[in-house]
Amino acid sequence: MSDFGAVLEGKCMNFSIRVVSLCRFLNEERHEYRIADQMFRSGTSIGANVAEAQCAISRNDFVAKLYISLKEANETLYWLNILHKTQYINSKQYESMHSDCEELKRLLVSVTKKITTSVATAKPSGISKDK
Repeated sequence: MSDFGAVLEGKCMNFSIRVVSLCRFLNEERHEYRIADQMFRSGTSIGANVAEAQCAISRNDFVAKLYISLKEANETLYWLNILHKTQYINSKQYESMHSDCEELKRLLVSVTKKITTSVATAKPSGISKDK
């Protein structure tokens, strides 16, 4: 695993732990279960798919898993917005979680763009220029 991959996985793990804590708070203190469940699923799925990408069987599989992580990050931002607008979480909680999720999203966009660009510009194997 590259240094970047290790950093991304670590950030995803830390974010997942924060999501679990937030959902526990929502369940125990706010008695909110439905949105908390959605938040739990999407928020922890970001890191789970990054971890799964580490064992991808191909470059396309790797990129697909990272795109799933990106989509889950977008969904997590949606649930955070709802939780904030309905006052289940305060502005401080929202801004902290939102900032961390946006950082993950930027990292995922960066790596998926880099990989898809390198795939698009790569010369197909087994084909030479003079044939």
